[in-house]
Amino acid sequence: MSPPEPVQPIAPARPGTASPSGSAEQSRLAPAPGTEPFLSLHTTVVLLAAAVIGLVIAALTVLSGAHPATAVIAALTATGASTTVLRTLIG
Repeated sequence: MSPPEPVQPIAPARPGTASPSGSAEQSRLAPAPGTEPFLSLHTTVVLLAAAVIGLVIAALTVLSGAHPATAVIAALTATGASTTVLRTLIG
């Protein structure tokens, strides 16, 4: 039985030189055409924050003893109003 051959280390590719993997490195850096996300990061953050604000308002309205339908209306109003404000605040 012969000893195993030593493993040759692969040097990392320098910018501006061709990498052994070809375009795999390039596809990792930029999305392929036609694969843009459905919502941008800005839109997602604004809508998520507005939804959280709406849920908090709904919970506080129900805890204050109001009818659940009133809480839903208050939550929808808070969500809609906070969306426009958050859009300008989150840049």
